[in-house]
Amino acid sequence: MSDTTGQQTSEQPPEKDRRPQEPVRPGGGILMGRPFGVPIYVTPTWFLIAGLITWIFGGQLADVLPDLGATRYLVAFSFAIAFYGSVLVHELAHTLVALRYKLGVRRIQLQFLGGISEIEREAETPGREFWLAFVGPLLSLVLGGICWGAMTFVTAGTVPGVLLAGLAVSNLVVAAFNLLPGLPLDGGRMLRAVVWGLTGRPMAGTVAAAWAGRVLAVAVLFGLPMISSARAGTRSGGDTLLDTALAAVLAVVIWNGAGGAVRNARLKVALPGLTVRGLTRRAVSVTADTPLAEALRRAREAQAGAVLVVDALGAPLALVKEAAVLQIPEQRRPWVAVGALARSLEPGMRLPAGLEGEDLLTALRATPASEYLVVESDGSVYGVLAVLDVERRLTAAIAGR
Repeated sequence: MSDTTGQQTSEQPPEKDRRPQEPVRPGGGILMGRPFGVPIYVTPTWFLIAGLITWIFGGQLADVLPDLGATRYLVAFSFAIAFYGSVLVHELAHTLVALRYKLGVRRIQLQFLGGISEIEREAETPGREFWLAFVGPLLSLVLGGICWGAMTFVTAGTVPGVLLAGLAVSNLVVAAFNLLPGLPLDGGRMLRAVVWGLTGRPMAGTVAAAWAGRVLAVAVLFGLPMISSARAGTRSGGDTLLDTALAAVLAVVIWNGAGGAVRNARLKVALPGLTVRGLTRRAVSVTADTPLAEALRRAREAQAGAVLVVDALGAPLALVKEAAVLQIPEQRRPWVAVGALARSLEPGMRLPAGLEGEDLLTALRATPASEYLVVESDGSVYGVLAVLDVERRLTAAIAGR
């Protein structure tokens, strides 16, 4: 139940469109507030884990505080809320440091396995990366220590005493778990920062921390059930089964997070080399009433990979969609005009030939389309950019090819 994913999107391409006025982003969950201007969302999966915590902790309270009766589940639910409040403090620590370093924070999510701070950009130095990762577990340690110290002011065996004890232990567990040296945990980001600092290469740090994360995932998958089996004499079979299921979920999350970190790091390395000029196809210009077969014949002769629809004066009007062309059987192509298979040019479908990297991805997100007209600074046509070619280049980069 810890913050197993840390600052998830600090390894993802930044998104300039933060849409601060949007009440609920798709998949974001329920908007709870905007401290420091950063939206906080609670996903539906939080209610599932809150119910699970209430059920398990409520059952344990029957032995510790038998006089509570059914009220123990209300106390257990209060603990679930307080626990996730401490997780929120953990995430706010990451957020404040990210804002201090002007990295930008897209949002915070509270979900099934803890919290996620979606940081828009990567830290510029290994020192900042280390501190950005370490501050979350540090705050969890501080909260655990505060709860532990506060127990001296309450009576043991009472509701306040039990709640403080539970919060002290849970925060210390969250801190310890997140300090494990493997991505995507905070400890993995700290390991990445150390290797980055020693080698001078961020990618080397990411690879080392990702492999450590995979080893950690295997250790969690087999280690937690073994520990649970060793304690089986004092626990029920249901508890042992729950531990095994939790181990499997954590192992999958850690393994996938480690792999995702490597893929995103490769993407960051590839982005500077992603240029419009390097991906643009040569295009042939035809009028809208030109038969498709004739347009394709001209494209083959010109060794072009795209067809541009122009008016009588040669001004661009629309782009023929490759996907639509492929759906037309060859025997029908002499009878189908290219204008029926084209999409009219919108302002966002004209891209400067010098566009590259993150600016290119931002432009593609702003106006989704399958093809874009590429123009020079003087307005002349350079060619056509197909999104399929961009996706292929990014897929190859992520796969390390």
